[in-house]
Amino acid sequence: MVKAYLRYEPALTFGVIASPESNVCYDPSGRLLLAAALDRLAAWDLKRGLPSVSFAPSSSSPSLAVSCIASSPSAAVSSSIASGHADGSIRLWDAETGACEATLHGHRSAASALRFAPSGAVLASGSKDCDVILWDVVAQAGLFRLRGHRDQVTDLVFLDSGKKLVSCSKDKFIRVWDLETQHCLQIVGGHRSEIWSMDVDPSERFLVSGSADPEMRVFRIRQSAEEGEDWSKWDVLKLFGEIPRQSKERVATVRFNRNGSLVACQVAGKTADIYRVLDETEAIRKAKRRMHRKKEKASVKSMIAEGNGTVIDPLPAPDLQNPTVIVTDVFKLLQVLRASKKICSISFSPSNPPRGCLATLSLSLNNNTLETYSVDSEKLSKMYSIEMHGHHSDIRSVSLNSEDNLLMSTSHNAVKIWNPSTGDCLRTIDSGYGLCSTFVGNRFALVGTKSGTLEIINIASGSLTEVIEAHAGSIRSIVPIPDEDGTAGARGFVTGSADHDVKFWEYQEVQKSDNDSKQLTVTNMRTLKMTEDVLAVSIGPQGKHIAVALLDCNVKVYYMDTLKHFLNLYGHKLPVLCMDISSDGALIVTGSADKNLKIWGMDFGDCHRSIFAHSDSVMDVKFVYRTHYMFSVGKDRTVKYWDADKFELLLTLEGHHAEVWCLTISSRGDFIVTGSHDRSIRRWDRTEEQLFIEEEKEKRLEETFEADLDNDNEYRYGQKDDAPDEGSVGVPGRKTKETVTAADAIMDALDTAEEELKRLNQHKLEEQNNGRAAKFQPNVIMQGQSPSDYVLNVVSRIRPNDLEQALLALPFSDALKLMSYLKEWSTVPSKVELVCRVCLVLLQTHHNQLTTTPAARSLLTELKDILYSRVKECKDTIGFNLAAMDHIKELLAMRSDAPFRDAKTKLMEIRKELSKRSDRPDGNERRKKKKKKASGES
Repeated sequence: MVKAYLRYEPALTFGVIASPESNVCYDPSGRLLLAAALDRLAAWDLKRGLPSVSFAPSSSSPSLAVSCIASSPSAAVSSSIASGHADGSIRLWDAETGACEATLHGHRSAASALRFAPSGAVLASGSKDCDVILWDVVAQAGLFRLRGHRDQVTDLVFLDSGKKLVSCSKDKFIRVWDLETQHCLQIVGGHRSEIWSMDVDPSERFLVSGSADPEMRVFRIRQSAEEGEDWSKWDVLKLFGEIPRQSKERVATVRFNRNGSLVACQVAGKTADIYRVLDETEAIRKAKRRMHRKKEKASVKSMIAEGNGTVIDPLPAPDLQNPTVIVTDVFKLLQVLRASKKICSISFSPSNPPRGCLATLSLSLNNNTLETYSVDSEKLSKMYSIEMHGHHSDIRSVSLNSEDNLLMSTSHNAVKIWNPSTGDCLRTIDSGYGLCSTFVGNRFALVGTKSGTLEIINIASGSLTEVIEAHAGSIRSIVPIPDEDGTAGARGFVTGSADHDVKFWEYQEVQKSDNDSKQLTVTNMRTLKMTEDVLAVSIGPQGKHIAVALLDCNVKVYYMDTLKHFLNLYGHKLPVLCMDISSDGALIVTGSADKNLKIWGMDFGDCHRSIFAHSDSVMDVKFVYRTHYMFSVGKDRTVKYWDADKFELLLTLEGHHAEVWCLTISSRGDFIVTGSHDRSIRRWDRTEEQLFIEEEKEKRLEETFEADLDNDNEYRYGQKDDAPDEGSVGVPGRKTKETVTAADAIMDALDTAEEELKRLNQHKLEEQNNGRAAKFQPNVIMQGQSPSDYVLNVVSRIRPNDLEQALLALPFSDALKLMSYLKEWSTVPSKVELVCRVCLVLLQTHHNQLTTTPAARSLLTELKDILYSRVKECKDTIGFNLAAMDHIKELLAMRSDAPFRDAKTKLMEIRKELSKRSDRPDGNERRKKKKKKASGES
């Protein structure tokens, strides 16, 4: 009988606040800050310091890192948040529920820029594949693709109420696109290096772009009133001037605040320059002062020259009434924000700033932290900081207590205690660089550091009670010594270090006189001297043997009681980094930097099997308690599940986005926890679903075959030219597995419907010839539907974004069959839009063949008359409904108790009152102030 195993699946991810690869932005309401956490998003309530909404993809979808985020300026559209991912896909999210509304496929590589149009109904996306795609958010489908850039698109901006789009790229050019005619209006050069970001102020006066140049370039945007000025016919942008920057590092992000009075320039370092944007009156006043100073300097210079007897050509008299405004008259440096770590992204809050402040600026740092500052004309003040929910650097060790209800993780400067079932951070304790850790009961914990110290932590109080100078080198392993009954850590523990020592320790509890509480301390009892650095230590289940992995690639096994040598395990080509002994003491598994796992017998030290386990170094390996199943993790970002008796790979768990350093397994084996260089902690739960080895092998082969097939299709006709046509337009979608499956479903439905029609016609002929025929038996697959309805349901079930690519994959014969159904489908009012989309794509694709096929002419003539009338009926219905709603709104507005009357002003008043209340001190603080005042008067 085939053996079945239980499947492990991803259950929980925590520890990441903000990914450094993505930007941050506010949600449409302006209350929550959106930050990417690897493959998911979180909306943070900055005042409470807690995530309010989590946007997580389904467990079936692949774990793809979020590369960019955008939120809609209009909350009227349900899908008001968009995220771009590493594979080029774009996901649309509901801001309130956190549900994924749609996944759009169009880019061939990672999405790098996203921007919503002012209406919120159109989304523009740029990618590393140099293309810009426009998406219809409501229909959840692509509109068209804009080609022209020769390098990664870095930022996008809409102009003229969404009628024009500006894109910038690493190719040093800015392009202006007319979205109505779908062509490039203007190409703007001038930057000497890659353009990384740009933004436009809300009034659309200026566009500011930033690169690695020592200055930012400011462009004036052509307004409708400026037709008669010195603008060329098609120009939209005109250089206004250059703003000198404070930092020498390249610009990373440029953003205006909500009213356009401030612009922030964040560099790829620790600073962000904040400039004040003066209005027209202030700019003219500043220009007059500048001209006046210039005139004074010129007069002084001429007086000096006359005294020396030299003649200077007189300068033209400046017009002080109508001075020429230059860029430095408009943009004035206000503040320089200096953060403690490198800034990854910035975002201005769209909501009203607190009283006395100009704006609220939020930023993400590369140490997994979010910070919010209030911008004032005099200073910058930090308002909020979110850092408790994750480590500032990669996680080097994880361990569970005996009851599996506490999880400890260590990093370069802190130890955190978590609730593994919810992912909540319970304690944060400052410490050294922790490389290994273990619990001592449920009250204390031990941490071995890189500097060689042993730290004792009191979990209840969340404090570091004692630091012991245990070793001269870094401590690589802490292993509890089990009792004879298997109770771990009851007698003491063992540490292994790079100073060639293996030390044995015992616990002691000391009574503290100040608060009568017992504190843990440890005493070194024995030391085992080795000849090389100790990399890993493991102890048998009854404490009979101890195994020590050394830098010379060997593993030595000793008797615990006498420390006499028992076995020498050699065979690895590179040092052994991890190992574990099974709970029955029969097997020992070693993982090495040579990417292999070796399974050994503990009786004779013979190697049962050597397995090529990972594509990079194996960093940790653990047996599941009371089984010979084991888990291994490696630098290849994967977690693998093995059967050590059959030497078979059972399961590969993917989800981490960087090297996986550590692993721990619960006492019952019902879940495992892994820690990674990407700062995330992931919990994988055992489910009741069974898995079989042969089925998993077939799945892995199919995935490999499909991946190779995709690569072959991508470059079947050779590599495409890197230089696209100037301003060309292309199809927005791309061929995926879903589109191929959809095309197959349409072809199958057409074949099934054709066979059913043939059977119906044959049945009618028999009935006419014989006068009487047997009862017609319809096809069970069609579920009682007519052939036309069956094909219509199949086409309707295809996602809007996949429909175009699915229709492009149809051969001409099937396209002709599909068009024959359009006339009947157009009678259904709710399907008129679908019929028009199908008809348009098929006409554009097969135009030449359709015009030369006699059978298609009559069909096209009929469709022309029918579709025009049907579309006109739909437009009339929509127009009637809009007019009726406007009429109802007017009727309600005329009533004194109308719900729409002054709704906006009332809402703003309520918000202002709430913000005042939040700014006021509470009752206790007022009473304290009164007491202080009274005591001062006395």
